[in-house]
Amino acid sequence: MFFAVIIAAMKKLSLLMLLSALGWSQYVHGETLLLEVDLEGALGVATAEYIIGAIDEAQERDAAALIIRMDTPGGLDAPMRDIIQSILASKVPVVTYVSPGGARADSAGTYILLASHVAAMAPTTHLGAATPVSMMGGGDFSPGGPAEPGDEETDKNENADKADSKTAPESTAMERKVLNDAISYIRGLAEAHGRNSEWAEEAVRSAATLTAREALDQNVIDLIAEDQDALIESLNGREVLINNQPFVINIENATVEKIEPNWRQKILNTIASPEIAILLLLIGLYGLLFEGYNPGAILPGVAGVICLLVAAYALQVLPVNYAGLALILVGVILIVAEVFVPSFGVLGIGGIIAIVFGSIMMFDSGIPGFGISITFVVGMALISGSFLFWLVSFLIKLRRRGPVSGQESVIDGIGVAVESFTGSGHVWLDSESWAASSSVKIEKNQQVKVLAMNGLVLDVEPIGEPQPDDPELPT
Repeated sequence: MFFAVIIAAMKKLSLLMLLSALGWSQYVHGETLLLEVDLEGALGVATAEYIIGAIDEAQERDAAALIIRMDTPGGLDAPMRDIIQSILASKVPVVTYVSPGGARADSAGTYILLASHVAAMAPTTHLGAATPVSMMGGGDFSPGGPAEPGDEETDKNENADKADSKTAPESTAMERKVLNDAISYIRGLAEAHGRNSEWAEEAVRSAATLTAREALDQNVIDLIAEDQDALIESLNGREVLINNQPFVINIENATVEKIEPNWRQKILNTIASPEIAILLLLIGLYGLLFEGYNPGAILPGVAGVICLLVAAYALQVLPVNYAGLALILVGVILIVAEVFVPSFGVLGIGGIIAIVFGSIMMFDSGIPGFGISITFVVGMALISGSFLFWLVSFLIKLRRRGPVSGQESVIDGIGVAVESFTGSGHVWLDSESWAASSSVKIEKNQQVKVLAMNGLVLDVEPIGEPQPDDPELPT
């Protein structure tokens, strides 16, 4: 009995040792997951959703780290802050890597870079220019672009601020508030990871920029890596602070997996483009106006409603100047009015001018990546001008044609006698056979001119000589 208990205990001990060995072996030889995403182009709502989703996925899959490969001119304030909040709350180290060579982390990209647990850059890249830029001429601002006039000197003395505020215009006071808020925000991000907060302030106050080497020398970033392999090698074993707790990055034998944006994010990112937004807006307005003037067409109305709703989403997430939007609306109305008012192109030309200037003004925010191409504006003007030229030519032809129905369309019309007659007979006019009367003799196939119309009988007179038989005439 005693030996049986000893044997059973030894079996359990052996099993535990085997399981432990298997578990340790799996830990030692298991592959480490390293996720990667790309932040390219202007930072908007769809891009923020993509980056935040990648951070959440990295936490769900217990990845060793998430690398954000960045090349951005900047973008909107709200999406930038959403990304930063997600980075600061992440339980997985977030590494922002400005790459490849020639890439940049301007404006909003500088904030995200400084907020990351590890800030890395490739050679020949740069960062900075993080001064707020006004949107819509008011209190809504977004990082990016040069400093506004009057922002370079900000009095830190409270009494001086109060004195200035008594004489400064309201717009200047708002700019100072936004500037100081941006300075405090970026300093806090830099200080959280022990980086150069003084330079971070200059990036906001004076739109300062640095190359990768200068940024490393001034303690703005943590490292420079030639490529991704060099970056991974430098990251392995590095200690960072995650939620104020030390954390050692272990990415030995790492398997790199790239997260691609899903179809929804790709569609939203395409829609949230100034050019696409203007096209959708114009198509929607034209569709509804033509449906209003031609009830029952259905297709223009349906397409117009859909395009307007999609354009409304784009305008909601884009920096829009509403004076430009109003000019576009006026331009569309003027072009459509050209169909109903005999202005011979004056209204249409005015509409084209309004659309061109409205398009330029609509997205003239100074925010990197959210401007509008002059090539697009010129192309749109040419297309609108071509449409207007065709429309005016068509209207001129209609006016020259005269009436097409009623008694006015018949009188002075030219027909052909179906038979020879004096007094009563029949003539062929506008693909129809009419009863006719004439006081003089009319030969078969002779052209006749309508002088008057009595009920359904035409008074005609002969013109020209009889022609050979026409097979298309009734016999």
